[in-house]
Amino acid sequence: MGRSRPWIIGKPSGPRTTLIPMEAFLVSSGIVALAEIGDKTQLLAFVLAAKFRRPLPIVLAILVATIANHAFAAAVGGWVTGLMGPDLLRWVLGAGFLAMAAWTLVPDKLDDEDTKLAGYGVFLTTLIAFFMAEMGDKTQIATVALAARYHSLAAVVAGTTVGMMLANVPAVYLGERIAGRVSLKLVHGIAAAVFALLGLATLLGAGAGWGF
Repeated sequence: MGRSRPWIIGKPSGPRTTLIPMEAFLVSSGIVALAEIGDKTQLLAFVLAAKFRRPLPIVLAILVATIANHAFAAAVGGWVTGLMGPDLLRWVLGAGFLAMAAWTLVPDKLDDEDTKLAGYGVFLTTLIAFFMAEMGDKTQIATVALAARYHSLAAVVAGTTVGMMLANVPAVYLGERIAGRVSLKLVHGIAAAVFALLGLATLLGAGAGWGF
């Protein structure tokens, strides 16, 4: 048995707990990358790339906006974990992941408000627009749920951020050239299946090693 890790306070130590941060990172990055394809924030990335045609500051602004937004979301997830007992948390998370599976199958679109870009330069305009568009979006809600499921907020935020960048960097640099070459139904179907599996696993007690 190994020593208790600092990212899982009060949890049993051992081989299983040492894998939690890596598992949290891989699951978070994969599921968010899939969910982000065709999402309104990726559509916003297309719009920003077409408007400014300066990919580097756009990508950097998306990175900063994502880290800030998802750090907040993960903190909320950690706070929710502290409010609920293990049994209630298991049911809430399980139902939440199943709801995310259904939501992922719904086609997304940009609202008029999302495309009203402020005139503060490429970086700041992108930062503000992307941060606001991500508020309440499915990838932010997914970050809340993932942070509540895994007791490793840093790994979740790192994973969801990597997932967002995997989806949005090609969108910024390649734009509409890749938009029509991706089967959104297939990608969203895979993402929905992963969310559904997480939901069922949580409801069936697969999170017992994390205390719920």
